[in-house]
Amino acid sequence: MAGLRYGEGMLYTKGGSDAKVYWQGPSLGFDFGGDGARTMMLAYRVRDVSDLERRFIGIDGSAYLVGGLGMTALGADNMLVVPIRTGVGARLGVNGGYLKFTSQPTWNPF
Repeated sequence: MAGLRYGEGMLYTKGGSDAKVYWQGPSLGFDFGGDGARTMMLAYRVRDVSDLERRFIGIDGSAYLVGGLGMTALGADNMLVVPIRTGVGARLGVNGGYLKFTSQPTWNPF
């Protein structure tokens, strides 16, 4: 019914300025099973790396049977971030929540 997400990665921009970003956030919904996944995020209409440091609200869906795919659509202030996960496991779920992006790691998902 409730869960937490944490992650980190590199943000590569068209302008060549790369930055390390961290994300965390809660989710509510129905998920059954588990998975291990790699994530790629597509970011649209983001003018500056600092614009990402906020909460993005969205809906998530996942389907894994041995291998699978998960995708989330997150939006805030006319920006869109789409995390796409591929991985292994056995999982089926739909949930809603938000991801908070930060430039420093934190354990606080809120």
